[in-house]
Amino acid sequence: MMVLKLFGIIFFCGLLSPSQEVLSGLSCAVSPRAMQNVLSDAIIHNGLIHQHLQGLVVPNIMGEGGQLNSPTSITDLHLIKVQVPRLSVVLLPGIGVQLTIGAKLQLRGNCLVGLLSELIDILVEVNITANIKCTNFESGTFQVVTEDCLCILGAVKIKVLSGLLTLSVNELVLRQLTATLPALLCPVVDIVMNLVNIHLLSTLNAVIPVGTAGTIHYQLASTPYTSGKFVGLDLDGVVKQVGGSTIPHDSSPSALPPLMDRLLLLVMRQSFLNAALTLLLQLPPQTFPCTTDVFSSASRLQEAVWTIAPAGCSACRGTSPLSIKLTLRGNPLILLEENKASVKLSVLIQLFSNHLDGSILNFLLLKADLALNVRVSIVGGKLVLQLALGSTSLSLESSDVGISNISTLKPHCSSLLVETFVPVVNGALSMGIPLPKVLRIPLVNVDFRIKPGLMEFLV
Repeated sequence: MMVLKLFGIIFFCGLLSPSQEVLSGLSCAVSPRAMQNVLSDAIIHNGLIHQHLQGLVVPNIMGEGGQLNSPTSITDLHLIKVQVPRLSVVLLPGIGVQLTIGAKLQLRGNCLVGLLSELIDILVEVNITANIKCTNFESGTFQVVTEDCLCILGAVKIKVLSGLLTLSVNELVLRQLTATLPALLCPVVDIVMNLVNIHLLSTLNAVIPVGTAGTIHYQLASTPYTSGKFVGLDLDGVVKQVGGSTIPHDSSPSALPPLMDRLLLLVMRQSFLNAALTLLLQLPPQTFPCTTDVFSSASRLQEAVWTIAPAGCSACRGTSPLSIKLTLRGNPLILLEENKASVKLSVLIQLFSNHLDGSILNFLLLKADLALNVRVSIVGGKLVLQLALGSTSLSLESSDVGISNISTLKPHCSSLLVETFVPVVNGALSMGIPLPKVLRIPLVNVDFRIKPGLMEFLV
């Protein structure tokens, strides 16, 4: 039995979380099939194990012979070819992951039997199996301990050029390889896994820019855990504005839903989405004239304002267009309900005119509370939300000219917001919320599920 210590290999999971409840902004469930694909790509298809098995030298095999057999020595036995036809992963609930690598090794050396010297080729099938556990989590990293690294030999085929091979040589080779190969191959697994760790850990602990608005820093929040059906990963998503100030978000405990037959389940919490939306929607105020070349209902809005103005307001009968200023008030709020997502925004609508002396006459300052429907998509590894106005609630903040009844303005203000404000919001949101590239599993053919407080992505 050989025990190897591997440090920080993110994809191997140890202690089972008792309740699988977390307080992070984002959680993932990775299926055994996805884990197998990820590790096969990293270890086999990228050539890591081939690269680190090259140069493998097996100790000399010596046999003293006997009354009926000549002394035998096999020297300079080295690897000339390796085939790794399979890699499998089994999840061990509450323990970790069992990794099995099957390989065929072709060895070549010099064989001396008595006085006859010739080349010898040995083809040996091996299965390397290891149980892996995670311990000592700290700041997004942890120690991974590989226990019970076993190397089991399968079929062994031996060929020499003369074709003359005694049974004793077969037995000698099998006995010596059984004794020496585990000590040679398990350290190779150690090296390969450390390199794979570097490759995959960066997919979870990453600082991703969000245009020029700021960054999202994803970091592993706790020790990965295993059930019989998935590997669980919890991530913190720290949302920072340019300049370094963090946009806070709170999360409540939640359990991962069933993975079913999918490769990856990604769960994003409502509070994290709110922080990300706040980062994206850093909108400057919009100021423009109330004219039809800006929005189609401009003349009707201005006529409606003149209609509700007090009779004694001499300034309310001008022919020059009013000016409009739109200002986002407060932070956006996304609400996730069963099969539905909506965003609530508050906008200040100021209708004013500029006097020749530079002063401003504020005809109306309105607050519009918007409820917007959300359409969700993933584009280029980013979550993109596009909004459409659902309803508008209008209230009066102030009026310098004494306007008090604004009930007739609602349809005109809704038209104003649909044509001028919502496109600006969607333009800002089109930048998208960058998602972590969890173990480099491609986010393609993604299905969405919206639950109370959660948005789920199924790959």
